[in-house]
Amino acid sequence: MAWSQQEVRELKEGRYLLIDEEPCRILSIQTSKPGKHGEAKARIDAVGLFDGSKRSVVFPVKHKVQVPMIGRRQAQVLSMSEGEVQLMDLESYETFSLPLDAETKGQLSPGTEVQYLDAMGKRRITRA
Repeated sequence: MAWSQQEVRELKEGRYLLIDEEPCRILSIQTSKPGKHGEAKARIDAVGLFDGSKRSVVFPVKHKVQVPMIGRRQAQVLSMSEGEVQLMDLESYETFSLPLDAETKGQLSPGTEVQYLDAMGKRRITRA
């Protein structure tokens, strides 16, 4: 299982949750007061870790949501080709390829170490 459950009232800004099966980082949380017959609700604004799109959801504060298990790992750059970089995880020695975006392309060279996120079967380079 790549996620756990938490109540909405336990979430904090900067942490993560799943919205539409996409791991997202929480940007802000606003809670409303409970109504006469209802319970307090929370509006959560978040941004996707892998697609960068903003999402907003509203849940009751006692509602349980899914929180993804996010792994920050180190890898070494093995090789680079047009639009792709091949990496080797420094703990498990697993090799894998990731798409190379324009902003990290100039910072990478074979033999250097990078940090990457691993969540819900997806990976992304975070720091070169």
